[in-house]
Amino acid sequence: MCDLSKRRGVLSMGPHTLQVPTELFALNRRRLVEALKKDNSDSLVLLQGGDEVSFYDTDTTYNNFRQESYFMWAFGVTDAGCYGAVDVKTGETHLFIPRHPEEYAVWMGPLAKCDDFSKKYNISKVYYVDQLSTILKGLNRAKILTLKGINTDSGLTAKPASFEGIENFSVNDELLFPIIADLRVYKTEHEIKVLKYVCAVSSYAHRQVMKKIKPGDFEYQGEALFLQLCYEKGGCRHVSYTCICGSGVNGAILHYGHAGVPNDSYIKDGELCLYDMGANYYGYAADITCTFPANGKFTPDQKLIYEAVLNANKAVQKAMKPGVSWVDMHVLANRVMLEDLKKGGLLQGSVDEMLDAGLAAIFQPHGLGHLMGLDVHDVGGYLKGQPERPQKVGVNKLRTARILQKGMVLTVEPGCYFIDPLLDKAFADPTLKKFLVPSVIERFRNFGGVRIEDDVVVTENGIEDMTKVPRSVQDIEDWMSGKLEESTFLDCEKSFVW
Repeated sequence: MCDLSKRRGVLSMGPHTLQVPTELFALNRRRLVEALKKDNSDSLVLLQGGDEVSFYDTDTTYNNFRQESYFMWAFGVTDAGCYGAVDVKTGETHLFIPRHPEEYAVWMGPLAKCDDFSKKYNISKVYYVDQLSTILKGLNRAKILTLKGINTDSGLTAKPASFEGIENFSVNDELLFPIIADLRVYKTEHEIKVLKYVCAVSSYAHRQVMKKIKPGDFEYQGEALFLQLCYEKGGCRHVSYTCICGSGVNGAILHYGHAGVPNDSYIKDGELCLYDMGANYYGYAADITCTFPANGKFTPDQKLIYEAVLNANKAVQKAMKPGVSWVDMHVLANRVMLEDLKKGGLLQGSVDEMLDAGLAAIFQPHGLGHLMGLDVHDVGGYLKGQPERPQKVGVNKLRTARILQKGMVLTVEPGCYFIDPLLDKAFADPTLKKFLVPSVIERFRNFGGVRIEDDVVVTENGIEDMTKVPRSVQDIEDWMSGKLEESTFLDCEKSFVW
């Protein structure tokens, strides 16, 4: 059998995994050139890839290097220590790779030469990094465009390319960022195919975790199974973020799983599990949350909250299409959820007044979802010329306020949580307190939370949900009991035998 991972122009983890064409990245470069050439034809785009980072002061690096996302988007290069340049006038690509000493081969394997990189990534012009200044001088362009801009999710600034001798060039580090960030918002068909694959892998692993986990297990055992299956079956060496595996009250900790609470609680009978996990394949992310009863059977209270969140999710997916405001989708989700909580006896009064008062943020303190692609919280949420971040309580946590367009990929993840500090805040606020039914709300203290998160791509007339897991109460119970067959979900995975 041929090793498809070594084929020119294809990135892959083996014949049982998706073959990612390097044309995906070449197309991105062409899109970038097209966006720049009208006013900046006499320029070079220069991006610096990621470097391996030492673990504090040791000679050990953080495990499993992952490429910087803008560099991955443009060049598809998974190796550390590289630079890439694109000549806007000619469209030519130039890749620069580290020149390692001969001793490197003893510890790290055969020294890859320029021709090896050229074949692997299908880029004809490959040089060593120490040739960077000389090659750029020879291209004789008026200016170099480097990447510098603030990521509106993290508040951190993208690192502009830097090399010895850059001071001898005319450099602009402001022009490129909004253009390339906006291009990343709209996924090509190549990118959507990879995203569908990584969602299929993640969905498969989520389904097995739902079936395997049980009272008496530890939360991290579900995480371990997810990591194993994504790598073993799908070739996904990375996950896109730290797995969130909360049971019981931990389901109300929005970013549970960090070092202080490392998914280490014992799962008790009668608790809900909220597992938020997503694999990563050649940089592209999935982000899926499943909430399910550890013992396979919802209680009436669990069913009430779960179905309120599910109805919000379904209402948004039905309404999503090009031209729709993401802010409006968030408000729609909040409205549906509050109406169901009112029907369930937790709330009283006018739902319109609840929305105006910001009550929804007590139960869902996060936004409806986010852009997704090469970063799980993908770039482009708040760029110049796009809608600014809303300031009103209830919508001010949204990671984007954009108008939906074809090719956008987003998560739809409404949630309902019972978080003591927020409930206490609501009871102390006369404007909010009047909507709460104290005796019923108190019954839900220590309930935890429910989140239902799907990954969707905006199409010409609506959306396509890439997530394939049991969602209704009945389907979850049937899946966990073995009544629902695996074949129900195989339409999205027909090319891969797992």
